[in-house]
Amino acid sequence: MASEIRNNKHYQCPVEATLEVIGGKWKPIILWQLRTEKLRFSGLQQSMQGISPKMLTKQLRELEEDGLILREVYPEIPPKVEYSLTEFGKTVLPVLDALCKWGNEYLGRECALDKL
Repeated sequence: MASEIRNNKHYQCPVEATLEVIGGKWKPIILWQLRTEKLRFSGLQQSMQGISPKMLTKQLRELEEDGLILREVYPEIPPKVEYSLTEFGKTVLPVLDALCKWGNEYLGRECALDKL
């Protein structure tokens, strides 16, 4: 398989590039939370148990740099900031839907195995 270079990174296959952009513990959850509505930082943090403010900030910045989310700052005092998916970010939703479906099947399978 031919390797690809994007953003000065060398990828062996498209799956590696996908995981680089949306992989990890928090990025898929952030994208999932933003699939239906705009959220403020506090709303994201409240819906994601265990993420630190520092980590949430880091992950949001990376997703913004990769063009998946939009950060809108409103000229108010105190400043109001909302996050939403970009049009490009919405293209990842079928991937997240597939992960959700697979996760539900896995959890159902695990529950069935626990009963044996």
